[in-house]
Amino acid sequence: MQALMKRIKSRTAVVGIIGMGYVGLPLAQTFRASGFPVVGFDIDSEKVKALMAGRSYIKHIPAATIVKMREGEGFTATTDFRRIRRVDAIIICVPTPLTKEREPDMSYIVGTSESVAPHLRRQQLVVLESTTYPGTTRDVMIPILERSGLRAGKDFLVAFSPEREDPGNPNFTTRAIPKVVGGLDKASLGAACALYGAAVDRVVPVSSCEVAEATKVTENIYRCINIALVNELKIIYDRMGIDVWEVLEAAATKPFGFGSKANKTFCTPGPGLGGHCIPIDPFYLTWKARAYGVATRFIELAGEINTSMPDYVIQKLILALNQRGRALRGAKVCVLGLAYKPDVDDMRESPSIVLIEKLKGLGAKVTYNDPFIPKAPKQREHNLGLVSQKLTPKFLAAQDAVLISTNHSSYDYAWIVKHSRLVIDSRNACVGVKEGREKVVKA
Repeated sequence: MQALMKRIKSRTAVVGIIGMGYVGLPLAQTFRASGFPVVGFDIDSEKVKALMAGRSYIKHIPAATIVKMREGEGFTATTDFRRIRRVDAIIICVPTPLTKEREPDMSYIVGTSESVAPHLRRQQLVVLESTTYPGTTRDVMIPILERSGLRAGKDFLVAFSPEREDPGNPNFTTRAIPKVVGGLDKASLGAACALYGAAVDRVVPVSSCEVAEATKVTENIYRCINIALVNELKIIYDRMGIDVWEVLEAAATKPFGFGSKANKTFCTPGPGLGGHCIPIDPFYLTWKARAYGVATRFIELAGEINTSMPDYVIQKLILALNQRGRALRGAKVCVLGLAYKPDVDDMRESPSIVLIEKLKGLGAKVTYNDPFIPKAPKQREHNLGLVSQKLTPKFLAAQDAVLISTNHSSYDYAWIVKHSRLVIDSRNACVGVKEGREKVVKA
Protein backbone atom coordinates (compact mmCIF):
# COMPACT_ATOMS: atom_id res chain seq x y z
CA MET A 1 0.00 0.00 0.00
CA GLN A 2 3.00 2.28 -0.39
CA ALA A 3 1.52 3.96 -3.46
CA LEU A 4 -1.65 4.87 -1.54
CA MET A 5 0.35 6.26 1.37
CA LYS A 6 2.47 8.30 -1.04
CA ARG A 7 -0.64 9.87 -2.60
CA ILE A 8 -2.10 10.63 0.84
CA LYS A 9 1.10 12.32 2.00
CA SER A 10 1.33 14.37 -1.20
CA ARG A 11 -2.41 15.20 -0.96
CA THR A 12 -2.98 13.93 -4.47
CA ALA A 13 -5.17 11.06 -3.21
CA VAL A 14 -8.72 11.49 -4.46
CA VAL A 15 -11.17 11.36 -1.55
CA GLY A 16 -14.61 9.97 -2.37
CA ILE A 17 -17.31 10.70 0.20
CA ILE A 18 -20.61 8.83 -0.01
CA GLY A 19 -23.54 10.79 1.44
CA MET A 20 -23.65 14.57 0.97
CA GLY A 21 -25.69 15.35 4.07
CA TYR A 22 -24.95 16.99 7.41
CA VAL A 23 -21.89 14.75 7.90
CA GLY A 24 -20.57 14.14 4.41
CA LEU A 25 -20.72 17.67 3.05
CA PRO A 26 -18.76 19.33 5.91
CA LEU A 27 -16.23 16.49 5.63
CA ALA A 28 -15.91 17.10 1.89
CA GLN A 29 -15.34 20.79 2.54
CA THR A 30 -12.65 19.98 5.14
CA PHE A 31 -10.72 17.65 2.84
CA ARG A 32 -11.01 20.08 -0.07
CA ALA A 33 -9.74 22.96 2.11
CA SER A 34 -6.78 20.73 3.01
CA GLY A 35 -5.80 20.39 -0.62
CA PHE A 36 -7.31 17.01 -1.54
CA PRO A 37 -9.38 16.51 -4.68
CA VAL A 38 -12.83 15.35 -3.56
CA VAL A 39 -15.71 13.52 -5.21
CA GLY A 40 -19.07 13.60 -3.45
CA PHE A 41 -21.46 10.69 -4.07
CA ASP A 42 -25.18 10.78 -3.34
CA ILE A 43 -28.27 8.97 -4.62
CA ASP A 44 -30.23 12.25 -4.46
CA SER A 45 -29.84 13.86 -7.87
CA GLU A 46 -31.23 17.17 -6.59
CA LYS A 47 -28.41 17.47 -4.06
CA VAL A 48 -25.87 16.68 -6.76
CA LYS A 49 -27.34 19.32 -9.09
CA ALA A 50 -27.28 21.91 -6.31
CA LEU A 51 -23.63 21.21 -5.45
CA MET A 52 -22.52 21.29 -9.08
CA ALA A 53 -24.31 24.63 -9.47
CA GLY A 54 -22.58 26.04 -6.36
CA ARG A 55 -25.69 26.01 -4.18
CA SER A 56 -26.03 24.79 -0.59
CA TYR A 57 -29.01 23.09 1.02
CA ILE A 58 -27.64 23.21 4.57
CA LYS A 59 -28.03 26.45 6.50
CA HIS A 60 -24.64 26.55 8.24
CA ILE A 61 -22.77 25.83 4.99
CA PRO A 62 -23.08 28.96 2.82
CA ALA A 63 -23.22 28.80 -0.96
CA ALA A 64 -19.89 30.66 -1.07
CA THR A 65 -18.27 27.61 0.55
CA ILE A 66 -19.59 25.33 -2.20
CA VAL A 67 -18.40 27.77 -4.88
CA LYS A 68 -14.93 27.82 -3.33
CA MET A 69 -14.88 24.01 -3.19
CA ARG A 70 -15.71 23.88 -6.90
CA GLU A 71 -12.77 26.11 -7.89
CA GLY A 72 -10.41 24.36 -10.27
CA GLU A 73 -12.76 21.36 -10.42
CA GLY A 74 -11.28 20.27 -7.07
CA PHE A 75 -14.72 19.13 -5.99
CA THR A 76 -17.34 17.35 -8.04
CA ALA A 77 -20.57 15.61 -7.06
CA THR A 78 -22.17 12.65 -8.79
CA THR A 79 -24.78 9.90 -8.57
CA ASP A 80 -22.57 7.60 -10.67
CA PHE A 81 -20.99 4.99 -8.39
CA ARG A 82 -18.83 3.72 -11.23
CA ARG A 83 -16.55 6.65 -10.41
CA ILE A 84 -15.61 4.82 -7.19
CA ARG A 85 -12.78 3.20 -9.18
CA ARG A 86 -11.17 6.60 -9.67
CA VAL A 87 -10.91 7.52 -5.98
CA ASP A 88 -8.24 6.42 -3.53
CA ALA A 89 -10.19 6.74 -0.28
CA ILE A 90 -13.88 5.92 0.10
CA ILE A 91 -15.55 7.43 3.16
CA ILE A 92 -19.12 6.27 3.85
CA CYS A 93 -21.41 8.76 5.62
CA VAL A 94 -24.92 7.33 5.29
CA PRO A 95 -27.83 7.24 7.78
CA THR A 96 -28.30 4.50 10.35
CA PRO A 97 -31.91 4.85 11.52
CA LEU A 98 -34.00 2.49 13.61
CA THR A 99 -36.78 0.26 12.38
CA LYS A 100 -40.30 0.61 13.79
CA GLU A 101 -39.32 -2.18 16.20
CA ARG A 102 -36.41 0.01 17.40
CA GLU A 103 -33.80 -2.28 15.91
CA PRO A 104 -30.84 -1.16 13.76
CA ASP A 105 -31.73 -0.44 10.14
CA MET A 106 -28.63 -1.51 8.26
CA SER A 107 -30.18 -0.99 4.82
CA TYR A 108 -28.18 2.17 4.03
CA ILE A 109 -24.84 0.65 5.01
CA VAL A 110 -25.69 -2.61 3.21
CA GLY A 111 -26.96 -0.81 0.10
CA THR A 112 -23.93 1.48 -0.05
CA SER A 113 -21.52 -1.42 0.41
CA GLU A 114 -23.29 -3.28 -2.40
CA SER A 115 -22.95 -0.22 -4.62
CA VAL A 116 -19.24 0.08 -3.86
CA ALA A 117 -18.25 -3.59 -4.16
CA PRO A 118 -18.49 -3.92 -7.99
CA HIS A 119 -16.19 -0.93 -8.43
CA LEU A 120 -13.70 -1.62 -5.65
CA ARG A 121 -10.07 -1.93 -6.71
CA ARG A 122 -6.71 -2.63 -5.11
CA GLN A 123 -4.85 0.08 -3.23
CA GLN A 124 -8.01 1.74 -1.88
CA LEU A 125 -8.96 2.71 1.68
CA VAL A 126 -12.59 2.29 2.78
CA VAL A 127 -13.71 4.09 5.95
CA LEU A 128 -17.15 3.80 7.53
CA GLU A 129 -18.26 6.87 9.51
CA SER A 130 -21.92 6.01 10.08
CA THR A 131 -22.74 5.54 13.76
CA THR A 132 -23.49 1.91 14.47
CA TYR A 133 -23.02 -0.99 16.89
CA PRO A 134 -19.60 -2.57 17.53
CA GLY A 135 -18.89 -5.18 14.89
CA THR A 136 -20.66 -3.57 11.93
CA THR A 137 -17.52 -2.81 9.94
CA ARG A 138 -16.12 -6.31 10.33
CA ASP A 139 -19.33 -8.35 10.21
CA VAL A 140 -21.56 -6.37 7.84
CA MET A 141 -19.54 -4.11 5.54
CA ILE A 142 -16.40 -6.14 4.87
CA PRO A 143 -18.16 -9.37 3.75
CA ILE A 144 -20.13 -7.36 1.18
CA LEU A 145 -17.04 -5.54 -0.08
CA GLU A 146 -15.19 -8.85 -0.40
CA ARG A 147 -17.77 -10.03 -2.94
CA SER A 148 -15.59 -8.06 -5.31
CA GLY A 149 -13.04 -10.87 -5.06
CA LEU A 150 -10.63 -8.60 -3.20
CA ARG A 151 -9.61 -9.22 0.39
CA ALA A 152 -9.75 -6.66 3.19
CA GLY A 153 -6.34 -5.98 4.69
CA LYS A 154 -4.61 -7.51 1.70
CA ASP A 155 -6.01 -5.85 -1.43
CA PHE A 156 -7.78 -2.88 0.17
CA LEU A 157 -7.69 -1.26 3.60
CA VAL A 158 -10.59 -0.76 6.01
CA ALA A 159 -11.17 1.52 9.00
CA PHE A 160 -13.95 2.95 11.11
CA SER A 161 -13.93 6.61 12.18
CA PRO A 162 -17.14 7.86 13.80
CA GLU A 163 -18.55 11.21 12.74
CA ARG A 164 -18.71 13.75 15.54
CA GLU A 165 -20.53 16.60 13.84
CA ASP A 166 -22.38 19.26 15.81
CA PRO A 167 -24.34 21.09 13.09
CA GLY A 168 -24.33 24.85 13.42
CA ASN A 169 -21.75 24.99 16.23
CA PRO A 170 -19.05 27.47 15.10
CA ASN A 171 -16.74 26.44 17.95
CA PHE A 172 -16.47 22.82 16.80
CA THR A 173 -15.87 22.48 13.09
CA THR A 174 -15.04 19.19 11.40
CA ARG A 175 -11.36 20.17 11.45
CA ALA A 176 -11.36 21.08 15.14
CA ILE A 177 -13.11 17.98 16.49
CA PRO A 178 -10.64 15.17 17.36
CA LYS A 179 -11.03 12.21 14.99
CA VAL A 180 -11.15 8.72 16.54
CA VAL A 181 -9.83 6.09 14.11
CA GLY A 182 -9.82 2.31 14.39
CA GLY A 183 -8.35 0.11 11.67
CA LEU A 184 -8.86 -3.48 10.58
CA ASP A 185 -5.11 -3.95 10.86
CA LYS A 186 -1.94 -1.94 11.30
CA ALA A 187 -1.73 -0.88 7.66
CA SER A 188 -5.38 0.21 7.61
CA LEU A 189 -4.94 2.21 10.79
CA GLY A 190 -1.81 3.87 9.45
CA ALA A 191 -3.45 4.91 6.18
CA ALA A 192 -6.63 6.17 7.83
CA CYS A 193 -4.69 8.15 10.42
CA ALA A 194 -2.51 9.66 7.70
CA LEU A 195 -5.56 10.64 5.66
CA TYR A 196 -7.49 12.25 8.49
CA GLY A 197 -4.33 13.69 9.99
CA ALA A 198 -3.84 15.74 6.83
CA ALA A 199 -7.29 17.32 7.23
CA VAL A 200 -8.11 17.59 10.96
CA ASP A 201 -6.21 19.01 13.91
CA ARG A 202 -6.02 15.83 15.98
CA VAL A 203 -6.34 12.11 15.27
CA VAL A 204 -6.99 9.64 18.10
CA PRO A 205 -5.96 6.12 17.03
CA VAL A 206 -7.55 3.16 18.82
CA SER A 207 -6.80 -0.55 18.68
CA SER A 208 -9.66 -1.77 16.46
CA CYS A 209 -12.74 -0.88 14.43
CA GLU A 210 -14.86 -2.21 17.30
CA VAL A 211 -13.32 0.19 19.83
CA ALA A 212 -13.96 3.13 17.48
CA GLU A 213 -17.56 1.98 16.94
CA ALA A 214 -18.08 1.60 20.69
CA THR A 215 -16.60 5.03 21.33
CA LYS A 216 -19.31 6.81 19.37
CA VAL A 217 -22.26 4.93 20.85
CA THR A 218 -20.78 5.46 24.32
CA GLU A 219 -20.59 9.22 23.78
CA ASN A 220 -24.22 9.37 22.79
CA ILE A 221 -25.43 6.98 25.49
CA TYR A 222 -23.72 9.17 28.07
CA ARG A 223 -25.63 12.19 26.78
CA CYS A 224 -28.88 10.26 26.52
CA ILE A 225 -28.74 9.07 30.13
CA ASN A 226 -27.83 12.49 31.51
CA ILE A 227 -30.60 14.17 29.54
CA ALA A 228 -33.03 11.57 30.87
CA LEU A 229 -31.83 12.38 34.40
CA VAL A 230 -32.53 16.11 34.10
CA ASN A 231 -35.85 15.40 32.38
CA GLU A 232 -36.87 13.24 35.33
CA LEU A 233 -35.67 15.91 37.73
CA LYS A 234 -37.83 18.42 35.85
CA ILE A 235 -40.93 16.32 36.54
CA ILE A 236 -40.02 15.78 40.21
CA TYR A 237 -39.16 19.40 40.94
CA ASP A 238 -42.21 20.67 39.09
CA ARG A 239 -44.39 18.69 41.53
CA MET A 240 -42.48 20.37 44.36
CA GLY A 241 -42.89 23.84 42.90
CA ILE A 242 -39.15 24.10 42.20
CA ASP A 243 -37.69 25.47 38.93
CA VAL A 244 -35.32 22.79 37.58
CA TRP A 245 -33.50 25.27 35.34
CA GLU A 246 -32.67 27.48 38.32
CA VAL A 247 -31.44 24.41 40.18
CA LEU A 248 -29.18 23.37 37.31
CA GLU A 249 -27.72 26.85 36.88
CA ALA A 250 -26.92 26.98 40.59
CA ALA A 251 -25.47 23.45 40.63
CA ALA A 252 -23.25 24.30 37.67
CA THR A 253 -21.37 26.88 39.71
CA LYS A 254 -19.63 24.00 41.48
CA PRO A 255 -16.13 23.88 39.94
CA PHE A 256 -15.90 20.08 40.13
CA GLY A 257 -18.18 17.06 40.05
CA PHE A 258 -20.84 18.76 37.89
CA GLY A 259 -21.05 20.20 34.39
CA SER A 260 -19.38 23.55 33.95
CA LYS A 261 -21.69 26.57 33.71
CA ALA A 262 -19.07 28.54 31.81
CA ASN A 263 -18.73 25.88 29.13
CA LYS A 264 -22.39 24.78 29.27
CA THR A 265 -21.37 21.14 29.58
CA PHE A 266 -24.27 20.18 31.83
CA CYS A 267 -27.43 18.80 30.24
CA THR A 268 -30.74 20.65 30.33
CA PRO A 269 -34.28 19.28 30.07
CA GLY A 270 -36.54 19.67 27.07
CA PRO A 271 -39.59 18.33 25.23
CA GLY A 272 -37.76 15.16 24.16
CA LEU A 273 -34.67 14.08 22.29
CA GLY A 274 -33.77 15.21 18.80
CA GLY A 275 -30.98 15.01 16.25
CA HIS A 276 -29.46 12.23 14.23
CA CYS A 277 -27.59 10.54 17.09
CA ILE A 278 -28.81 10.66 20.67
CA PRO A 279 -32.40 9.43 20.12
CA ILE A 280 -31.17 6.49 17.99
CA ASP A 281 -27.64 5.34 18.75
CA PRO A 282 -28.20 3.98 22.29
CA PHE A 283 -30.63 1.42 20.90
CA TYR A 284 -27.94 0.09 18.56
CA LEU A 285 -26.02 -1.06 21.60
CA THR A 286 -29.07 -2.40 23.43
CA TRP A 287 -29.88 -4.52 20.38
CA LYS A 288 -26.33 -5.83 20.11
CA ALA A 289 -26.08 -6.44 23.86
CA ARG A 290 -28.99 -8.89 23.69
CA ALA A 291 -26.87 -11.17 21.52
CA TYR A 292 -24.47 -11.40 24.49
CA GLY A 293 -27.24 -11.97 27.04
CA VAL A 294 -26.76 -8.57 28.67
CA ALA A 295 -29.69 -6.46 29.89
CA THR A 296 -29.16 -2.74 29.23
CA ARG A 297 -31.38 -1.41 32.00
CA PHE A 298 -29.89 2.07 32.31
CA ILE A 299 -30.10 2.72 28.57
CA GLU A 300 -33.63 1.38 28.22
CA LEU A 301 -34.85 3.42 31.21
CA ALA A 302 -33.28 6.59 29.79
CA GLY A 303 -35.01 5.90 26.50
CA GLU A 304 -38.37 5.49 28.24
CA ILE A 305 -38.00 8.78 30.10
CA ASN A 306 -36.87 10.77 27.07
CA THR A 307 -39.54 9.41 24.75
CA SER A 308 -42.22 10.22 27.35
CA MET A 309 -41.35 13.92 27.49
CA PRO A 310 -43.61 15.05 24.60
CA ASP A 311 -46.55 13.55 26.53
CA TYR A 312 -45.47 15.45 29.64
CA VAL A 313 -45.35 18.74 27.71
CA ILE A 314 -48.76 18.09 26.16
CA GLN A 315 -50.21 17.30 29.58
CA LYS A 316 -48.92 20.66 30.86
CA LEU A 317 -50.56 22.30 27.83
CA ILE A 318 -53.88 20.53 28.48
CA LEU A 319 -53.89 21.61 32.15
CA ALA A 320 -53.03 25.21 31.27
CA LEU A 321 -55.82 25.35 28.69
CA ASN A 322 -58.24 23.75 31.13
CA GLN A 323 -57.47 26.42 33.74
CA ARG A 324 -58.46 28.97 31.12
CA GLY A 325 -61.71 27.17 30.28
CA ARG A 326 -60.47 25.76 26.98
CA ALA A 327 -60.25 22.15 25.78
CA LEU A 328 -57.33 20.96 23.66
CA ARG A 329 -59.69 19.58 21.00
CA GLY A 330 -60.33 22.40 18.58
CA ALA A 331 -57.74 24.67 20.22
CA LYS A 332 -55.31 26.58 18.01
CA VAL A 333 -51.73 25.69 18.95
CA CYS A 334 -48.64 27.09 17.26
CA VAL A 335 -45.41 25.16 17.82
CA LEU A 336 -42.35 27.39 17.74
CA GLY A 337 -39.34 25.65 16.23
CA LEU A 338 -39.31 22.58 14.02
CA ALA A 339 -35.54 22.01 14.14
CA TYR A 340 -34.17 19.68 16.79
CA LYS A 341 -31.93 22.35 18.30
CA PRO A 342 -31.50 26.13 18.13
CA ASP A 343 -30.38 28.01 15.03
CA VAL A 344 -30.14 25.10 12.57
CA ASP A 345 -32.37 23.82 9.79
CA ASP A 346 -31.93 20.19 10.83
CA MET A 347 -35.20 18.55 11.92
CA ARG A 348 -34.04 14.94 12.08
CA GLU A 349 -35.79 13.15 14.97
CA SER A 350 -36.97 16.52 16.30
CA PRO A 351 -39.35 16.29 19.27
CA SER A 352 -41.36 19.03 17.56
CA ILE A 353 -42.49 16.46 15.00
CA VAL A 354 -43.79 14.17 17.73
CA LEU A 355 -45.50 17.07 19.48
CA ILE A 356 -47.25 18.20 16.30
CA GLU A 357 -48.41 14.69 15.41
CA LYS A 358 -49.67 14.00 18.93
CA LEU A 359 -51.45 17.35 19.16
CA LYS A 360 -53.14 16.73 15.81
CA GLY A 361 -54.18 13.30 17.01
CA LEU A 362 -55.82 14.89 20.05
CA GLY A 363 -57.83 17.23 17.87
CA ALA A 364 -55.84 20.45 18.13
CA LYS A 365 -55.50 22.79 15.16
CA VAL A 366 -51.73 22.87 14.88
CA THR A 367 -49.45 25.27 13.02
CA TYR A 368 -45.73 25.93 13.36
CA ASN A 369 -43.13 28.62 12.84
CA ASP A 370 -39.45 28.09 12.17
CA PRO A 371 -37.32 30.80 10.54
CA PHE A 372 -34.98 28.14 9.14
CA ILE A 373 -37.55 25.63 7.84
CA PRO A 374 -40.14 27.42 5.66
CA LYS A 375 -41.80 24.14 4.70
CA ALA A 376 -41.81 20.86 6.59
CA PRO A 377 -40.24 18.35 4.18
CA LYS A 378 -41.51 14.82 3.82
CA GLN A 379 -39.37 12.38 5.82
CA ARG A 380 -39.07 8.60 5.94
CA GLU A 381 -41.59 8.24 8.76
CA HIS A 382 -43.28 11.65 8.84
CA ASN A 383 -45.16 13.99 6.53
CA LEU A 384 -46.55 16.96 8.45
CA GLY A 385 -47.82 18.75 5.35
CA LEU A 386 -47.32 22.17 6.98
CA VAL A 387 -45.62 25.44 6.10
CA SER A 388 -44.14 27.92 8.54
CA GLN A 389 -46.58 30.64 9.59
CA LYS A 390 -45.46 34.24 9.86
CA LEU A 391 -45.47 35.52 13.42
CA THR A 392 -47.53 38.68 13.70
CA PRO A 393 -49.40 40.19 16.67
CA LYS A 394 -52.68 39.22 15.02
CA PHE A 395 -51.57 35.62 14.41
CA LEU A 396 -50.25 35.15 17.94
CA ALA A 397 -53.37 36.65 19.51
CA ALA A 398 -55.49 34.20 17.53
CA GLN A 399 -53.71 31.19 19.03
CA ASP A 400 -55.03 29.52 22.14
CA ALA A 401 -51.45 28.56 22.98
CA VAL A 402 -47.94 29.01 21.67
CA LEU A 403 -45.66 26.06 22.49
CA ILE A 404 -41.92 26.77 22.48
CA SER A 405 -40.24 23.55 21.38
CA THR A 406 -36.99 24.92 19.92
CA ASN A 407 -35.38 27.99 21.45
CA HIS A 408 -34.03 29.74 18.35
CA SER A 409 -31.99 32.81 19.30
CA SER A 410 -33.74 34.87 16.63
CA TYR A 411 -37.06 34.74 18.49
CA ASP A 412 -38.01 37.81 20.49
CA TYR A 413 -39.54 36.01 23.44
CA ALA A 414 -40.70 39.15 25.22
CA TRP A 415 -42.58 40.17 22.06
CA ILE A 416 -44.02 36.67 21.67
CA VAL A 417 -45.28 36.62 25.26
CA LYS A 418 -46.72 40.13 24.91
CA HIS A 419 -48.91 39.18 21.96
CA SER A 420 -49.84 35.63 23.00
CA ARG A 421 -52.64 34.42 25.27
CA LEU A 422 -50.69 31.46 26.65
CA VAL A 423 -47.08 30.35 26.19
CA ILE A 424 -45.96 26.82 27.03
CA ASP A 425 -42.19 27.02 27.47
CA SER A 426 -40.41 23.65 27.29
CA ARG A 427 -36.92 25.21 26.94
CA ASN A 428 -36.84 27.93 29.60
CA ALA A 429 -36.59 30.35 26.68
CA CYS A 430 -38.69 32.99 28.46
CA VAL A 431 -36.49 33.12 31.55
CA GLY A 432 -35.56 36.75 30.84
CA VAL A 433 -39.10 37.92 30.07
CA LYS A 434 -40.43 40.27 32.77
CA GLU A 435 -43.83 41.37 31.49
CA GLY A 436 -46.68 38.90 31.10
CA ARG A 437 -45.16 36.17 33.29
CA GLU A 438 -48.66 35.00 34.21
CA LYS A 439 -49.08 33.82 30.60
CA VAL A 440 -45.96 31.61 30.67
CA VAL A 441 -46.18 27.99 31.80
CA LYS A 442 -42.94 26.06 32.05
CA ALA A 443 -43.09 22.52 30.72
